Amino acid sequence: MKSVILHIDLDAFFCAVEELDEPGLRGKAFAVGGRPEERGVVASCSYAARALGVHSAMPMSQALRQCPGLIVVSHGHGKYAEMSRRVMERLNNQAPLVEQISIDEAFIDISDIREPAEEIARKLQRQILAEVGLPSSVGVASNKLVAKIATEVGKKAARPRTDSPAPGYPFALTVVPAGSEAVFLAELPVAMLWGVGPKTEKRLAQLGIHLIGQLAVLGETALVDIFGEHGRELARHAQGKDDRAVVTERETKSISQETTFARDISDDQALEATLKELSAQVGKNLRRERLAGMTVKIKIRWPDFTTLTRQTTLATATDLDDAIYQNALELLQKVRSKGQPVRLIGVGMSGLGPPIRQMELWGQASEKAHRLQVALDALEEKYGHGVVKKGK
Repeated sequence: MKSVILHIDLDAFFCAVEELDEPGLRGKAFAVGGRPEERGVVASCSYAARALGVHSAMPMSQALRQCPGLIVVSHGHGKYAEMSRRVMERLNNQAPLVEQISIDEAFIDISDIREPAEEIARKLQRQILAEVGLPSSVGVASNKLVAKIATEVGKKAARPRTDSPAPGYPFALTVVPAGSEAVFLAELPVAMLWGVGPKTEKRLAQLGIHLIGQLAVLGETALVDIFGEHGRELARHAQGKDDRAVVTERETKSISQETTFARDISDDQALEATLKELSAQVGKNLRRERLAGMTVKIKIRWPDFTTLTRQTTLATATDLDDAIYQNALELLQKVRSKGQPVRLIGVGMSGLGPPIRQMELWGQASEKAHRLQVALDALEEKYGHGVVKKGK
C-alpha cells in the first residue's frame, strides 16, 4: 500500500491565538515577541506585518524601525500550549499515527484510511478552524519530505481571498500525487530541501545548481564525490524520496534552559543566582520526564554576540538541582573572569536515561536529596514556584 502523509502547519500560530483573545488585532500589522527594550525578538508576526518586511527571528527593535506602527504583543506561553494541545487532540482522533514536530506543526499518516486524502485534509482544516478557531495549511504527499515542502509551497502561493473561511491567512491545501514528487520539486530552490543549509546552498551555487531539479540531474555519484555520505541523502531527497516513518513518540536527547538579559549583567552574585535558577528548572524538567543526565552543559554569550558552550561528564547520572548547579558553576568559572559582562546564559543536560535508584550507586544521602527534591516539586505544582525553599 502506498503511504499517504499529511503535513499540517498552523498559520501564523501565535498571532492567530492572540486574535482570538483580541479580535481588534485582525488585519493589523502586529508581532508577538519580547519587548524591544529587553532585546526581544519577533516570535511570529501577522501577514499584514510580513507585507511590510517584518519576519520571525528579527530583533523587535529592528521590526519597529521597519514598521513604525507595528503593535507589539507579549508572549502568552500557557495559552499557546493549550491551543496546540486542542489541535493535536483532533489530529489524534483522525488517525493513530501523529508526529508532532513543533507546537504548531505535525505529520499524520492516513495510509489506512479509505477516503480521498484531499477530503480528509480539507475536513481537518475546517474542523480545526470551526472548533479551535485556528487557520492552518496542509500538504499531502507520499512521504514526509514532500508533504512538508508542499505546505510551504501552498503558503507562499496563497493569495488573500475575501471568500476564504480564514480571511487574511493562507489556509492552503496542496496535494502532490504519488509518482509526481520529482516533477513537483524540480523548479523549487534547493534551499527548500531538507539537508541543504547555508553552507551546502553556497557550495551548490558555486557549481551552478540553484534548483532541486538540477540537483537531481547531477546524480548520486557526483553528489557523494562532493559531499560524502551526505550527498547520497541529497540525491534521494532531490528525487522526492523519503522513507522515514511517522513516529508517535520522540526520544528526549537533551533538556536545557537559557535566558537573555535585558541588559548585559556583570554582577557575579546575580549571574550565579540566575545560573542556580536555570539549573533548578532543568532538574525539575528531568524529574518530570523521569530522566537523569550524565553531561552538564553551559552556554554563554558575551556582549559582542560571541557564543560558547562548555560541558562536563559526571561519574553518575543525576536529576538533582544542586549537582547540576555546582557543575555548571565550575564550568562558568573556568571561562568567565569576575565582573565580565554576560548577555545570555544557559544550562543543559544530555546523555539522558532512566534514573538509577540503587542505593549502592546513589548513596543514602543522594537518595534522600532526590526524595526531598520530588517533594518540593509536588509542593510547587500545588502552591506555586518558590513557596518552599531548602534550608542552608
